[in-house]
Formats: sequence, C-alpha cells, structure tokens
Amino acid sequence: MTDTHLSKPIGKALVVSEDAVITKQLSDAMEELALSVEVCGKIADALDRVNHTKLEVAVIDLSLGNQAILFLERVRASASNRTAITFAVTNNSAQTAAALKGGSAFTLQKPLTIEAIRHTFKAAYGLIVRERRRYFRYPISVPAAGTRKGESEIFGKTINISEKGMALSTSTPLAPGTELKIQFTLPDPRLDLTADCKVCWNNDKGQAGLLFVFIASNLASDLQSWLARRLEEQLPDVVTQRFQS
Repeated sequence: MTDTHLSKPIGKALVVSEDAVITKQLSDAMEELALSVEVCGKIADALDRVNHTKLEVAVIDLSLGNQAILFLERVRASASNRTAITFAVTNNSAQTAAALKGGSAFTLQKPLTIEAIRHTFKAAYGLIVRERRRYFRYPISVPAAGTRKGESEIFGKTINISEKGMALSTSTPLAPGTELKIQFTLPDPRLDLTADCKVCWNNDKGQAGLLFVFIASNLASDLQSWLARRLEEQLPDVVTQRFQS
C-alpha cells in the first residue's frame, strides 16, 4: 500500500490493483489532477479504506476477480463515498458492461495508454472537482452574529465554511441541538449570508460546528460559486492549464 503526497491535493483517490504498471500509470495521471493517491493490492484493504476515508475517486482493476464488482457496490453503498467518482479497469467489453452495471461511472479498457487515461480523467474532471467541493471546508475568519429564539444576540468569528455548514468561535456556549440564525459576510467577492443553523458539536475552546438547516436557494448557489472559486485558487497552474482549457 502506497500513498503519494502532494503539496496541495484537492482530494483523495484510491487505486485497487496488483498490477504495478497500471498503478503507476493511474497514479501519475491522477497526480496531474492534484489528487493524492493511495494504492491497495487487496480488495479487503481497499474496503477498509472506503469505510474509514473520504474519497473523491475510486479505481478498481477487474482483474482482481469477482469481488471487484462487490467493491464498486460497496463504494456506492458507503455513507461517505456513495458519490465518489468511480473508474473500472477492464480486460474486455464484457467486463466493461459488468463494471457499468455495477456502478462504475467510467471505464478504462486494457491495454492502457497514458493518452487514454488522461482523456478519460479530463472527461471526469468536472465531476471530481464538484465532488471535492461538496466536502470542501475553506478556512476563513470573519465576524459573525447569531440570534437564538427569545435570547440575546451572540457574536463570534467563523473558523471555516462549507456548502453544508460552518465552524464558529464564540465566547457564548452553544450546546448541541441549539437552533439559531447566523449572519456573516464573505469577502472577494462580497457575499452577505444569512442561514438558519443547528449546532452539531462544541468543545471547551469555545468552538462549535453549525449545520445549515435552511439557506435561501439564491444564497446557496452564490455560496457554491464562492467556494468553487476558492477551490480553483488552490489548484496548481499545471492542472488549470491541462484540464480547464
């Protein structure tokens, strides 16, 4: 099992294969996408990673046998990875059909070439970035004000923000289950946000995690665009040039 570390990976990819040549080809191509790659030679190890790690990409070599299709099905059934972008490496058209039926979004039929791999990954690039954006938390500290029903206003600062919620630092204790309306402004470009939230967790450092229970659809769309821009800024120039041209 190996892991390739990048300075600014946009997400994690798991490659499941015993073929050293294939894993090298796939790893090299995915590093060009700024993905951190982990390789598993055994399906049992790969299933353990699926259960414990959030992945943006999962690749399975169908040469590993009947359990390879089971792996695809388990990824699709996983709570945290059911929307991961899946690829199957196949030996023939029959395996390709089986992989697609089993839930693979893309297939790569042997013999693999780096050109074919790059072409397929380029086609999948938008989906991979969208998957990453769904869980992307951008660290940012801006003032925030919140109101709880029937109680005085609270003040704090954001710690990070995602499409689904945010972390907040405040001197006012916020117990899990607390409901409040939060207001804050993101910069560059300016985005004024108001959201109904529910506290999911807190700690003794005055930090709390808030889930967005309701946010107006136009603001949700604007927040997605704002986060997409921040994620794009983290992409290495070579990725932008190769996959967004």
